[in-house]
Amino acid sequence: MTSPEEHQALLAASRALLLPLARLLVARGVPYAQAEESLKTAMVQAAQEAHPDGLPHRLVSRIATITGINRREVTRLTRLEDAPHAEPQRSAASQTFSRWRANPDYLDAQGKPLALRRQGDAPSFESLARGVTQDVHPRSLLDELLRLGMARLDAETDTVTLIHDAFVPSTDRARMLEFLAHNVGDHLSAAVANVVGPAPRHLERAVFADGLSPRAVAAAEAWVAEAWHKMAGDLAPFIEKLIAEEAHEPDSGRQQRFRAGLYAFTERDDGAPAAAPDAPPRTPPAPPGRTTE
Repeated sequence: MTSPEEHQALLAASRALLLPLARLLVARGVPYAQAEESLKTAMVQAAQEAHPDGLPHRLVSRIATITGINRREVTRLTRLEDAPHAEPQRSAASQTFSRWRANPDYLDAQGKPLALRRQGDAPSFESLARGVTQDVHPRSLLDELLRLGMARLDAETDTVTLIHDAFVPSTDRARMLEFLAHNVGDHLSAAVANVVGPAPRHLERAVFADGLSPRAVAAAEAWVAEAWHKMAGDLAPFIEKLIAEEAHEPDSGRQQRFRAGLYAFTERDDGAPAAAPDAPPRTPPAPPGRTTE
């Protein structure tokens, strides 16, 4: 049980976490009833996870007691949870993009993705695509990357160039929401595990500064973008190397997943939307007066 002070802090934190989600739901026209159904389903799932060894015939009562949801609703929701769900799979396009960014055979001396011949022996886009899947034709994969605005085809030279540093297909809203769910979901899971667990288990840090000008913000965002570009360029091949080194080990010893990310957010100190920044200065700005890590 939490203390009254912690309970109030928890409710305040919940409101802060739910507000951005509410903005998304309102922006996309999702009614409250459907959002409430999702929250109830999540509460039931969390209660089940909290007591995995509970007696089956007491499960509904236990969940109802923990969540405050009535027994009839709990029964309905647990039946929905028991129904099979298809696990989300990474698309062949996203796997192709990731392999292009990480496999040393498709990178130049500086670790940047090569411009690839569309067809032919490796390194080519055809060999890259066939290394990801044999079920989708390389031309279909190329068409999908072109549709998403992630690659460019030069018809004169018949070469393909990667034109984005991260697989965020802005033209595909459904895919963007998948990325939101995975990235923000894992970030929040890391933070929650650090709070409710016996000791912090996950890296979850941030640097905060206020009282900045739009130009200073633009410079800071440019610095972060460059730092992420270098980190991702180094991390992806490192993970590929780890995967290759453990390929001979049994699957039972390789059942964990890993995600690392970076974010930056800007708004006015009063919560209003941030103004469009001017061009960043040529030299880094002086350190801000108030920062927090």
